[in-house]
Order: sequence, then structure tokens, then C-alpha cells
Amino acid sequence: MTVLDNRALNRAMLARQLLLDRADLPVVDAVAHLCGLQAQEPQEPFVGLWSRLGAFDPAALSDLLTRRGVVRTHLMRRTVHLVTADDVLAWRSRHDAMLRQRVLGVYRDELKGVDLDELAAEARDLMADGEPRTAAEIVRELAPGRPGPGPRALGEMVVAALVPMAQAPPRGLWRTKGGVRNVALSSWLGRPVDPPAADGSDPVGQALVRRYLAAHGPAATADLRAWSGLTGLPGAVTAVRDELVSFRDERGRELLDLPDAPRPDPDTPAPVRFLPAFDNAILGYQDRSRIIDDAHRGLSVAGERVVLVDGRVAATWTVSEDVVTVDPLGALSRADRAAVADQGSELASFLSDGDSDRVRVAAAPR
Repeated sequence: MTVLDNRALNRAMLARQLLLDRADLPVVDAVAHLCGLQAQEPQEPFVGLWSRLGAFDPAALSDLLTRRGVVRTHLMRRTVHLVTADDVLAWRSRHDAMLRQRVLGVYRDELKGVDLDELAAEARDLMADGEPRTAAEIVRELAPGRPGPGPRALGEMVVAALVPMAQAPPRGLWRTKGGVRNVALSSWLGRPVDPPAADGSDPVGQALVRRYLAAHGPAATADLRAWSGLTGLPGAVTAVRDELVSFRDERGRELLDLPDAPRPDPDTPAPVRFLPAFDNAILGYQDRSRIIDDAHRGLSVAGERVVLVDGRVAATWTVSEDVVTVDPLGALSRADRAAVADQGSELASFLSDGDSDRVRVAAAPR
């Protein structure tokens, strides 16, 4: 079985994540291809798409949110993702059990004795009018008669697990601040969430395997599980295995992939790219060694924004008063510093709507 080293996996990941060459795709198609973008920080998806698409206009994403072509919702790993309307309706039921268990994993003691099915039914009735509500407003209606759970536990169980919700704009619009107001997905999108397959098969799980590999492969089943948060996908992998090809990584893990998906030459040049907090390219894997050194792995879960140099995490970045500041994690060559400064200048211009192109690349740590 062919062994793919980290550099080969890195170039495949960059190609699938639209980070090797900026793609000429409509925004909605890019969101679909990426299987959504993690979006608990509302402005971060704009940077993620700017780094991936040629001539990206942030107004296009805001327009999709207001026209309900994409939505902000709890999905993979119980984190807020920006996904297409079609995908969330197709995928949400497949995530129901995982979402419930993840909330229980945090609030099991507080929710002990609460009839979750009864709570879900009451919450669905409450949200059936299509009115956006804050979690506090939802809890205020549902808490009477349930003295046990605290408001946070009750709210998170309803909003993140029991009732499929969207976060209504202006939350998530470009350069706009807005609190979280939840609205039932079925009301917001005018279509019900797809039910599980009646025959007990798992077509959604099989679709998730294919879609994940198209955006992240080659990858191990542990990577698929880490990305989705779903533990019940072995059957889906088995069902589609005959469609896939296999490799091994340097650790000996089996990697699965779509046969015709891009696997560029490992020597393909990789441009500097600025990634937002919690980007798919890092959090989409259990083994993240294809993109980030173990010494810096904590950055990816701490919400640090990072800079890729030669395809790997080489710096962090921040922005303040329209100045992008880059802090290298190690020594950068003169050419790499120049490339980072050039791309940082373009990012500063994007983030400031053209008012500033200022960038500062700090000295490497000693």
C-alpha cells in the first residue's frame, strides 16, 4: 500500500481546502465544498473564504445569510458552523444523538430527571411561530415546572440539541454585531429537516464520508470522527469502501480517499495563506501533523489565527486599528517574510474595506 508522507498529505489538504490556488467558485458552492465552515466567531468565515476564493466579496456571504441560502447552526462537534441550507436540512437528523450526548456530557447532573422528549416537544411548539428568540427568552418560557436545571443547561440543550435552530441575522453579517437569536430551521428555511432513512440504512452517513474526503482527504476514519463528532460512521465507511482507494501514512494508519480527488506532487509550491480562528484545515483532523507541528497544536484549539508558510502553520496573526500584526513561531527566510508581509497587506486592505494596507511582521522568537 502506498505510503503518503506529511508533505504529500499537506499538498492534498491544501488542494481540497482551496488553499493551494484561490478558487473561482460562487460563495455558496465553496461553503458546500468545504462541508461548512466553523463559525462560532461570527467574522471568521469571511477571512476563511477570502483566503480561498478569488475576488471574494463579503457582501455575497452576507446576502446568502439574509436570503437563507446559508445558515449558522450547531452541527459538527456541537460547534457553530456556517453551512448551506440544503446541507443542514439533509444532515441535521444524523447529528441529533451526538448533539444531545455532547450537551449531556457537560450538564448531565443538572439535567438529571428532565424528560428530554417532553422538553423537545414543548420547545418545538414554542418555536413553531418562526419568531427569533434569545436563549434566555426560550428558557423563560420553558423553565416553569422544571426547577432542577439551571438556565444555561436548559438553554443549551434546547438550542444546540433538541430543536434544529438557525442563528438569525444580523448575527454573522459582515462588519455587523448582533447577539444570538434562534429560530427553528424548519420555519426559517420553509422546509422540514429530512428524517432518518425509514429502512435503517444510512445514506446521509455515506454522503458525509464522501463529502468529507472530497474536502479533507486522504484521511483516516479517526480524522472523519474528529471532524464530525459522530461515532456511528463505521457502517457508512464500510458501505462506500468499494468506491474508495487506500493509502497509509507515516504512522501506518490506513487513509481512505476518493479515487479521482486531487493529490498534487509534494513539491508543488504552496503560497502564504492567512487562516481564521478554528479553521477547517486544522480542526478537520484527529492527526493534524500534516499542517501543524505538535509543539504548536494547542494554537488550533485556543482560537489563534494562523499563517501558513509552505503549507504549514508558521505564525499567528492579529489585527488592531486596521494593522495586521504577524508573530512568527520560528525563523522565516527573507523571501518568506516578504511573502507574509505582502499577503498580510492584502488582508489588512480586505478587513478595512480598503482603508489600510498596513502590516507588521514581528521578529522571530529567540
